[in-house]
Amino acid sequence: MSSVELLPDLLPGLPEEIGLECLTRFHYSTHRVAARVCRQWQELFQSRQFYYHRKQTGHTQKAACMVQLSKTGSDPDGCKPVGPPRYGITVFEPATGNWNRVDPVPKYPDGLPLFCQITSSEGKLILMGGWDPTSYDPVRDVFVYDFTSQRWRQGKQMPETRSFFAAGEFDGRVIVAGGHDENKNALRTAWAYDVSKDEWIELTGMSQERDECQGMVIGSEFWVVSGYRTDNQGGFEGSAEVLDLGSGLWRLVEEAWKTSQCPRSCVGVGKEKKLFSWAECDAAVRVGACAVPMGEWTFVSGSAYQGGPQGFFLVDGQTGKFKSIDVPVEFSGFIQSGCCVDI
Repeated sequence: MSSVELLPDLLPGLPEEIGLECLTRFHYSTHRVAARVCRQWQELFQSRQFYYHRKQTGHTQKAACMVQLSKTGSDPDGCKPVGPPRYGITVFEPATGNWNRVDPVPKYPDGLPLFCQITSSEGKLILMGGWDPTSYDPVRDVFVYDFTSQRWRQGKQMPETRSFFAAGEFDGRVIVAGGHDENKNALRTAWAYDVSKDEWIELTGMSQERDECQGMVIGSEFWVVSGYRTDNQGGFEGSAEVLDLGSGLWRLVEEAWKTSQCPRSCVGVGKEKKLFSWAECDAAVRVGACAVPMGEWTFVSGSAYQGGPQGFFLVDGQTGKFKSIDVPVEFSGFIQSGCCVDI
């Protein structure tokens, strides 16, 4: 990535280098307002070069972005939700302890597509697929949220209808693989979405179908963990398929996952790329565990028992110790999935 092109008079009376360093230290939540100061600032804040400059100098912030059940619309007792479930995007920033909610996607003002997937790319949030929250029909929608402008834009639709697929990001490309089509047939196909170019490129398919699989990027590899075939509904595989993002070739890894165990949102990576389930790490998250790796820490949520209250934790990557997080009641709903965004 090329360096930032310095512009004259970023801050009048200061050398360009000093002006750039001052703006680099702005918290991302101020960028939308700061971009209105002048055209130069707007172009700078919205440029990929400025994002990478902030990242390389340690001035981006890691945030857990999560598809979370909204704690609104309850019955008079406040216990059971009224109507269909409504999900939104919640953002938790460990460094500050702040919890926020992203504005709804304009196309879905009353709740996100059910079972949609999210991942991140170059400080942006990417939302894909899912089921229409009203008709329950699968959708191919792609939306990109820019934290600088605090706005959603609609991207190019997914080339194929797929639900419960694996997703991950590497070098500005979102990789999707597996899942099932509108007829519940498990898929082995894979595609890459170039976020900046708004283009989809077909990749070599996996060796077998994998529905309800989990995707993750480890180094320069995209892992598709477990899943099941069309003729073996719910029979989760113990294997994983790994895409080398340099060569574009897949390889099969046997005994990568515990057979019959659903991998969705709960896969962790231990030493020597050994996979494990976060649901087995602590009794407080044994049901509905969801994990978001964030470098030195991992955000983990879940319940101790079916229907129980959600627990929220930060787990130290060195010691494995769970640290409980105090969460405002409006952000205490079930978390379906999540990803880390370096904003």
